Amino acid sequence: MDEILTILEKDARTTPEEISRMTKKSVADVKKAIKKFEQSGLIVKYKAILNKELVKEESHPVRALIEVKIAPQKDVGFDNMAERIYKFHEVVSCHLVSGTYDLLLVVEGKDLQTVARFVAEKLSPMENVRGTVTHFLLKTYKEDHDILVKPEKDKRIAIIL
Repeated sequence: MDEILTILEKDARTTPEEISRMTKKSVADVKKAIKKFEQSGLIVKYKAILNKELVKEESHPVRALIEVKIAPQKDVGFDNMAERIYKFHEVVSCHLVSGTYDLLLVVEGKDLQTVARFVAEKLSPMENVRGTVTHFLLKTYKEDHDILVKPEKDKRIAIIL
């Protein structure tokens, strides 16, 4: 992968001037490359990774991983079903995977019942959906290579012999 992309993927706030120093390329060349990546769709968008457990709100959205078994459609495989599913606003991400199930979804709702209703009323009744398995996320330790939890100091009292 291009070294400019590698740098931006690790920290999207890195300025073209900083990237220029890191890569030994001119600032103009860095800016030109970034613009080309954005226009081609290689860079989709820039975003911050939040530790949602630290957001000061009374309730946090509930996230679930949902495995979906689907019957592929003739001439289009899994793509049409995946598109129908990822267009639901509850679906945060959708992946075609190998193994027992075909799609892996990350779904978000305001509470457990919202996610359960999504599965029961929207996802499971869809034609060609053959089964689902839902796993609710209880705690996130690491996301996109970033560790979200701070290591706790050992609170045990040292015993000296």
